[in-house]
Amino acid sequence: MLTSIPANQADPAQVLIHYKGQGTVERRYHDVKGPLAIAPIFVQHNRRVAALIQVICLALLVFCLIERQVRRALGPKQTMAGLYPDNRRIRPTGRMIVYHLGELTLRIGNITDPPTVQITRGVQLHLLDTDIGTTRWPHT
Repeated sequence: MLTSIPANQADPAQVLIHYKGQGTVERRYHDVKGPLAIAPIFVQHNRRVAALIQVICLALLVFCLIERQVRRALGPKQTMAGLYPDNRRIRPTGRMIVYHLGELTLRIGNITDPPTVQITRGVQLHLLDTDIGTTRWPHT
């Protein structure tokens, strides 16, 4: 095994574990290039480039936190059915979660009728994992 880590700092098992963990980092780069759709942009000032990169990094952070929260709510197995048409159990990814929740709509209410979220598929209800029948608007 070739590595830049000195032999006195890590044994071969630790090097292998470190190498296996690189997939997580690489997947986030894939998310930046995929769902967040970073494309070439042309701006006139460097501070605008820095601001756009900061916004993209914040979007990636929110994307990762959504995935993490759903996986934590699923428990130790971290799998769920309903994400694919064949109903197989898989670990939900951020891309799948955003895809399935992207079709949610909010029906605007009025004074007598509270706003409601309209769910079109059962997987959306499972992903939300909340009681959507209760409103969270302040009562005056």
